[in-house]
Amino acid sequence: MMTLDKFEEASEKVKEVVLPTNLIYSEYFSAQTGNKVYFKPENMQYTGAYKVRGAYYKISTLSEEERVKGLVTASAGNHAQGVAYAAKIYNVPATIVMPTTTPLLKVNRTKSYGADVVLYGSVYDESCQYALKLAEENGATFVHPFNDEVVATGQGTIAMEIFKELPTVDIILVPIGGGGLAAGVSTLAKFLNPNIKVIGVEPFGASCMQASLDVGEVVTLPKVETIADGTAVKTPGDVVFPYIRENIDEVITVKDEELIVNFLDIIENHKMVVENSGLLTVAALKHLNCKGKKVVSILSGGNMDIITLSSVVQHGLIERGRVFTISVLLPDRPGELVNVANVIAEMNGNIIRLEHNQFVSINRNAAVELTITIEAFGHEHKQQIVDALENKGYKPESKNPTAIY
Repeated sequence: MMTLDKFEEASEKVKEVVLPTNLIYSEYFSAQTGNKVYFKPENMQYTGAYKVRGAYYKISTLSEEERVKGLVTASAGNHAQGVAYAAKIYNVPATIVMPTTTPLLKVNRTKSYGADVVLYGSVYDESCQYALKLAEENGATFVHPFNDEVVATGQGTIAMEIFKELPTVDIILVPIGGGGLAAGVSTLAKFLNPNIKVIGVEPFGASCMQASLDVGEVVTLPKVETIADGTAVKTPGDVVFPYIRENIDEVITVKDEELIVNFLDIIENHKMVVENSGLLTVAALKHLNCKGKKVVSILSGGNMDIITLSSVVQHGLIERGRVFTISVLLPDRPGELVNVANVIAEMNGNIIRLEHNQFVSINRNAAVELTITIEAFGHEHKQQIVDALENKGYKPESKNPTAIY
């Protein structure tokens, strides 16, 4: 069982590998929410996520015989790096099974710590089944990423550090995938202050814990669909589920669109890269029904590959109205393109791309299509540009131009 003594032991042990992730007070999010918001930046850990805590503590408790057999685990990326790094320190061979959809950055970093990586399955649950099979066939020790009390105890050491820095914390927001982090943090938090509120946050497209809590037992989702790959889990852990049921006060679900916008907020206001699963607790800040509370949001990781980062930035700009594309019809005669450009320039819009299609109509004199991608200051400015074009006779084909073609 997870006990206060074990948490204290784990807190001392993980000091050997974790970097200090002191709380960061956020003026921006505090002003946005009416609470005093602090971030626990586990994205700044050496392996880029909190997972090294549980992995290192787990391996430290294994016998020499168990270590010699080698380690096997399954992970969407962050636990993989945690196990690989901890195994390297203990000079133990490790095999990591990762979903084929795992970002390349996480795969390469896991390999860089000396682990053997096997790509199998499209989601974590499929990878886990294969990893269990490998462990059984080879007699290796399986290190579960979340459904293990020892691993969850290691993850829970985050709560100890939060209380040492901010003893009067009112609310802790913690991401939920399989439940290991949430179980550890909430259990220790309740040991230290039974009155504290611990809220779990799941992606809307992978809310397996909320579904399980609704019926009082672990259930499996038919599918998961979310950009928060680190928390894309179909089935929560049955071992940690009782701790979640007892110590998590509420579960908030967050849609992917909210993660995209909050990625830009974190980048612009705190100059940090936080992966989509780590942004769950940031997005949840606006779902809180309270004011004036001291809230700690755990940023669980920051391992995001460049392609994903680029996509999230682009879609974030679209969501904010900072970049948009419109199509207008205009006569095919000299000067019309210049007129459109002048209207946009007068409204301080910045043209990023133009596409002139003369074949949209059989009568070119009647209409050609001009597709324009424009940079704006936000939704209000975007609408001003659209209105100005319409007032000059260049009516957009869509009333809600948002997409980038």
